Amino acid sequence: MDRYSIEGHEVHEVHEGTAKPTGNGAYVLVPKLWLGADVKVVRVSEPAQTDE
Repeated sequence: MDRYSIEGHEVHEVHEGTAKPTGNGAYVLVPKLWLGADVKVVRVSEPAQTDE
């Protein structure tokens, strides 16, 4: 696993979760208080294999 340093205001580990499928991509839920903020998403495990 690689290590990255990201400067920011808040880390919300309580909201750790799995990316959910939507159309041709995926989404991740974040706290509603972050609405309109710039965010960064870091993948911390290998993606599950899916049949496509």
